[in-house]
Amino acid sequence: MTHPHIADALKKPDLVRLSEGMVLARFESMKIYSALAAVRHLLDQGRIRPGQTLVDSSSGIYAYALALACHRYGMRCHIVASTTVDATTLAQLEILGATVEQVRPSENLKLDQELRVRRIRRILAERPDVHWMRQYHDDVHYLGYREVADLVAAEVAAEFPGRPLTVVGGVGSGASTGGLVEHLRRRDPSVRLVGLQPFGSVTFGSEEHHDPEAIIAGIGSSIPFDNVRHHLYDTIHWLDFTHAMSGAVALLRDHAVFAGLSTGAAHLAASWEARRFPDRLHLVIGADTGHRYVERVFARHREAPDPAALKPVEISSLSELSMPWSVMAWNRAPWPVRRTERKEPTA
Repeated sequence: MTHPHIADALKKPDLVRLSEGMVLARFESMKIYSALAAVRHLLDQGRIRPGQTLVDSSSGIYAYALALACHRYGMRCHIVASTTVDATTLAQLEILGATVEQVRPSENLKLDQELRVRRIRRILAERPDVHWMRQYHDDVHYLGYREVADLVAAEVAAEFPGRPLTVVGGVGSGASTGGLVEHLRRRDPSVRLVGLQPFGSVTFGSEEHHDPEAIIAGIGSSIPFDNVRHHLYDTIHWLDFTHAMSGAVALLRDHAVFAGLSTGAAHLAASWEARRFPDRLHLVIGADTGHRYVERVFARHREAPDPAALKPVEISSLSELSMPWSVMAWNRAPWPVRRTERKEPTA
């Protein structure tokens, strides 16, 4: 089968069996599904027009996906980039035709994200013709994961008939693991969703805990994400950088899979979940490759602790949350803070 554009070829995940109870869905960049479907839908609805400039902020994965979608559909792309965007991604964005500007270096991710929001607001004030994609807030980004859900459901039914499914992956903007499971549950309401959070993220209440090496902003945020649907999650794991690194290094060492830091966190959490629920099939979401983590993660592989020696603290309320790894049954509960109480900025 030939594809009309490289984005259509790159978006499909490879499914890799890690053990009898664990399968990895390894993406080149998971958000390609989200960006392609969102741009196509907005064009079809007349909310954007061909050739218009689309803008958003990103730590890397969504920036690449949006640049591909703009290239695919003849749009212009403007990225307000995080300071964590690596040189490889930056070069690809520029060659794909995206305008890329990075906010000034910040001491923490919260300030970095706030600076990006302010810059986008200035761009919109200066250029009202620009469309803000709002990957963290617009529910249009859920649309693309219907296709992933169809693929996963077909593969799981064929290879693991009758086996109940648990999806394990980063919460992110909510439109990745949340979008996938929302579509999967239309077929099977028993599908469980285990979400991952870094310490310092406001999304599931760990903002009072500081991880000095946290660079896994893609699975959490220091500002509110309005398209996170908390009620979709059955369990939440909070992991620090060292634990996520342990999972990523183990995945490469044991299975030859080179994947990102959020995938490492998912691998570690899923291994623990699979021991507790051996009857279930655990689908690990590998949202991206490991290329942008070479220096800060994989070059330090000798520092990674043995994952077999790691286990979480099981807690029953957010007041008990503690580093470096905590887990709590969320039980598909809504977020306890009303949306009107959540503070700006809303990227």
